[in-house]
Amino acid sequence: MTLPRLRPPWIALSYLGAAWGLDALGRADRLVRDPWRWLGLPAVAAGLVLVAWALRLFARGSTTHNPYGEPSALVTDGPFRFTRNPMYVGVTSVLSGIALLVGTLPFLAVPGACAGTIQWAFVPREEANLARAFGPAWDDYRRRVRRWL
Repeated sequence: MTLPRLRPPWIALSYLGAAWGLDALGRADRLVRDPWRWLGLPAVAAGLVLVAWALRLFARGSTTHNPYGEPSALVTDGPFRFTRNPMYVGVTSVLSGIALLVGTLPFLAVPGACAGTIQWAFVPREEANLARAFGPAWDDYRRRVRRWL
């Protein structure tokens, strides 16, 4: 039996589920209070826009957004001018917004834990694939644009 390959959105949802479970078990205190917690709404909205924008650019470039797929185009416009991983930045922004809205320690730990998991489990393989597929163009892009922000 082969285990399915986890994708970043499922990892993010898993971390949120774990935070919810820990919150329910421990009755965690709210560390972020009004009005500050409402800053989570624009963070969630910005993250969703960033993910949707990046997905649209991948579709326009006829390349995959699957972290296990083979890239067929190097997308460097839109948010890719500022970060090599706008979808991961967007997911982290959504998680940060949810963390602010809920405001408890388990939820506040989720964005960093998820970003660390993505950095460890996905980014090295994806960047190696891009280097193989695009050689000098990837090297130039990598030198010009930061991995995260």
